[in-house]
Amino acid sequence: MSFTRREFTRQSALTGAGIALTGAVGALATAPGALAAEDPEHGPGHGSENGRGHGHDKSPGYGPLLPDPEGILALPAGFSYRIVTHSGVTTLESGEPTPSNHDGTAAFEGPRGVTLLVNNHELKGPRSKWKYPVPLAEGLVYDPAASGGCTVVETRNDGRTAEWVGIAGTSTNCAGGSTAWGTWLTCEENSDKAGQNGMTKDHGYAFEVDPYDRRANRDPRPIKAFGRYDHEAVVIDPKAGHAYLTEDASGPNGLFYRWVPPQGFKHGRGKLRTLADDAGVLQAAKCFDRNGVFVDDLSRATKTGTVYGVDWVDVPDRDARTVPVRKQFGQLDVTRGRKLEGMWWGDGGAYLVSSYARDESPVEHDGQVWFYDPKRRTLTLKVLLGINPDPSKDGAFDSPDNITVSPYGGLVIAEDGEGISHLFGATENGRTYPIARNDLNVGTAEAPAYSEFAGVTFSPDGKTLFANIQTPGILLAITGPWKRQPNRPRTAGGTTSD
Repeated sequence: MSFTRREFTRQSALTGAGIALTGAVGALATAPGALAAEDPEHGPGHGSENGRGHGHDKSPGYGPLLPDPEGILALPAGFSYRIVTHSGVTTLESGEPTPSNHDGTAAFEGPRGVTLLVNNHELKGPRSKWKYPVPLAEGLVYDPAASGGCTVVETRNDGRTAEWVGIAGTSTNCAGGSTAWGTWLTCEENSDKAGQNGMTKDHGYAFEVDPYDRRANRDPRPIKAFGRYDHEAVVIDPKAGHAYLTEDASGPNGLFYRWVPPQGFKHGRGKLRTLADDAGVLQAAKCFDRNGVFVDDLSRATKTGTVYGVDWVDVPDRDARTVPVRKQFGQLDVTRGRKLEGMWWGDGGAYLVSSYARDESPVEHDGQVWFYDPKRRTLTLKVLLGINPDPSKDGAFDSPDNITVSPYGGLVIAEDGEGISHLFGATENGRTYPIARNDLNVGTAEAPAYSEFAGVTFSPDGKTLFANIQTPGILLAITGPWKRQPNRPRTAGGTTSD
């Protein structure tokens, strides 16, 4: 059902301040320079120099970060971590080294206290480029020329770990999303065609990986119904069955997509791979403000609590045989966004990230988090980060990427920017706090460099926060005195991304 500009304008007029109130109360803002929505009890949200929020009630978070003697991960007092996998150090069941460039991850409940993780490896181009590509496990290979894929990790509370290939021969597996039926959708953030960069098959697809059934992963088949483009992340509405997808691309900026399943289709384990290539309808978002004015780019929103109505425009050629999907639309056809990244399904809708915007966009920022409400057909800006003037200094947060809804309230966000990288939390009323800092210097003493965090996700029991340091590729399990944060969201659940 189309949600027209006229309908959204009429709804805005009828509810008046109600729409703005719904968007503003509980909006999130992070970091110095962020634009915070006002909390009716405590006033505007703030970020402090050490990243901890201020307010009249108890401050959120766990205190300052303490340097790690091992030079890997700084954490608050009382917290600890263990390394689950480490590229080139740990090994798969086959004896081959753990692949590098860890990215999107999801956690699933296994038997007798086991946690199963599906871990993306964001490896682009031919295998010769990488020291530790995903091994070409027999029966699990899509394109033998490609470097990326996923591994499945089985980890126990006593530290015992096993790892094996879930899919191989895919390219640039960035993020993805978990499903309500217990599988992982891995997304290729690369749309090389067969013959480009040494590839033997077309890329730019999503694939389903089953962490429970190795046989189900044999003979990988792309979900072409979701389209071919630089996929970032995907979530699926467990009630309506719609898939929502982000595209990390520029020149022009990428799009926010919706896939509507064909009539009578029922989701379930292995069902997506049975879809016809043109099954359902792939659509791109078209936004307009409360006055009915078309919004060309999400960076136009300069205040948290901004609400846009969303209509959906059919994609002409989802497999992009001659023209990339995002270039099939004119300037007034769809709404774009720079670096549309991680997603998470929670609170009855989809959280999605725009990591930053620079001069390719109408307005510059250092990160946005939006919430799409499928019932209201609205996008609400929940987090807005102002430009970080000096990313090399600890304190401010920028460039959100992976995101998850925390079982303890609010969001947990992974940074992928310049300079220092953090995992940080954001409460619903706009206060922020640090959770971890990457202390692993992959540069030099004179020019330090710190890789991005990725794959942030909680274990099913909520006791462990898993996260990746992408370079060289380390999967970490973080435990400690987790506690509920102020202004806890109603529900939690969903997926992660790059």
